[in-house]
Amino acid sequence: MKRILVIGRTGQVGWELARTLAPLAAVASLDRGGLDLCDPDSIRTAVRKARPEVIVNAAAYTAVDKAESEAELAMAINGIAPGILAEEARRAGALLVHYSTDYVFDGTKAGPYAEDDQPNPIGAYGKTKLAGEQAIQQVGGRHLILRTAWVYGLRGRNFLLTMKRLAEQKDELRVVDDQFGAPTWSRMIAEATALLLAAREPAEGLYHFSSTGQTSWFGFAQAIVSGTRALRGREPRVMPIPTAEYPTPAKRPANSRLDCTRLLCDTGVALPPWRDALNLCLQDLAETQAPR
Repeated sequence: MKRILVIGRTGQVGWELARTLAPLAAVASLDRGGLDLCDPDSIRTAVRKARPEVIVNAAAYTAVDKAESEAELAMAINGIAPGILAEEARRAGALLVHYSTDYVFDGTKAGPYAEDDQPNPIGAYGKTKLAGEQAIQQVGGRHLILRTAWVYGLRGRNFLLTMKRLAEQKDELRVVDDQFGAPTWSRMIAEATALLLAAREPAEGLYHFSSTGQTSWFGFAQAIVSGTRALRGREPRVMPIPTAEYPTPAKRPANSRLDCTRLLCDTGVALPPWRDALNLCLQDLAETQAPR
């Protein structure tokens, strides 16, 4: 492997990928200025110029609530662009790695979702991400679709950084306690992706790809507040509330748990338990904010 093209350089996952994949190949990492997913010609031009052997699409429209009023834009980025990337990957003989989401499911299943479970997205964001999966599959080229969930990191906008900020400002945090999933650190996504691509024959197809274990948003918030205690002088209360007390434009799945057994059995790769990954992430956070 000589050339990898990473799309979404400034995003949580794309930023980590650009660093983690560097030992495997020459990495070209593009942001919207270099490849605009809303523009089919921009996509084709950038891919053909890069001549990659692997394309990793870490870019997406991720504003879940805003997607309800910007469905056309979300579909262009999440639903249509992946199909064009798949066409270009097939043309180049490249492997396309694409990240999808737990939001393709409606959240009504009692247990974790497996790859063979029927998708049934309940919001515009999930519908556009499912359309992207289907577009890639219909092209028929080499592809690896990785569904992940509850992604967080130390960059951008995400639940970890929101809770950290609110804990510094408020005496009480009220957080939903009846939606369940596995928080997944963006660095673990990048490192596990690198392991998959380093294999002699990289996996292809559709896999679930999140941390193991489960918690609620309330449980995740508790762990964040507890783990960042030393970084601030206040200790807010974290209070559980039902989803009904925190209405949002987009409905969320109550169950976002993903069964990642197939990935482990087929590749030997598994993301770590969510608490272990969070502890490592918070260690990094503490080191970056420690006095020099």
